[in-house]
Amino acid sequence: MRISLLGAGAWGTALAIAFAARHAVTLWSREEDVAQDLFASRENRRFFPGYRLPDSVMVTTDFAQATAEAELLVIATPIAGLRPTVEHLKALGVVRPILWVCKGFEAGTGKLPHQVVAEVLGQGAVCGALSGPSFAEEVAAGQPTAIALAANDPAFAREAARQLHGSRLRIYANDDLIGVEVGGAVKNVLAIATGTCDGLGLGLNSRAALMTRGLAEIARLGMALGAQRETFMGLAGMGDLILTCTGDLSRNRRVGLALAENKSLPQILDELGHVAEGVYTAREVDRLARQLGVEMPISAAVAAVLDGRLNATQAVEQLMARDPKEELA
Repeated sequence: MRISLLGAGAWGTALAIAFAARHAVTLWSREEDVAQDLFASRENRRFFPGYRLPDSVMVTTDFAQATAEAELLVIATPIAGLRPTVEHLKALGVVRPILWVCKGFEAGTGKLPHQVVAEVLGQGAVCGALSGPSFAEEVAAGQPTAIALAANDPAFAREAARQLHGSRLRIYANDDLIGVEVGGAVKNVLAIATGTCDGLGLGLNSRAALMTRGLAEIARLGMALGAQRETFMGLAGMGDLILTCTGDLSRNRRVGLALAENKSLPQILDELGHVAEGVYTAREVDRLARQLGVEMPISAAVAAVLDGRLNATQAVEQLMARDPKEELA
């Protein structure tokens, strides 16, 4: 299959490496310097150093060229880049199946990725999400990984999963696009909370409780938006939550660790050097939960800390002061 990856950040580069063994892959970069580096050294030293891009992968900064003959487009930008990318596709008249790996709600609109795509390209666009417990570094290194592929067309989801599935990157079809997107978005917010908990030295009991109650928040919001409960017990729910909350490669967890040190958000993001989607998603999740009447106290606390309304210690105290209730209510 001819696959074009749109976005040469960490994820775009990692997936280009992973897919190149079985597919004809093109990697599109918006940044001329990144493309030149990949041409010269076959390494993305700006966004993904240490991993060699196979010689078979074509690199280009020409968007029209990258998309012209592709059979599948994979958008690997942050969620802020999703709308501009699909608008570019529309302007060129490119009609292809689309997958994305960005996770979150669009800032300002609160829309999930599939809603953004439908708004730009229409409800008939065949599209879906790749999501699950996966760090780009481990995918590029060929370490065993399992993720979900959910789409608005179940037949496309099954066929795309079959074609992309490999011995190292195992891909499972899922028919709950909303659930897969919500799980991938909200787990980043909870990873910030868990990093903060660990940074404050609150212990492993606290981490386990926070993750479990956080999973309940994900499920409540997802079901309010039309998702299936069982999705949150799978790869894009519990699996992604566990990895992002506990893995040292998690950017969002690192944001939480830094918040526990009372560092300012601008300083944290500057030191991180990469996008941490949970920072922007937290505000949208909090706003959406209030709008829908969904109880999400952990997510609300994260949004309050990021906005400077509470510090990390105050947020923990506020959560611990909540009245008891039935666990599964």
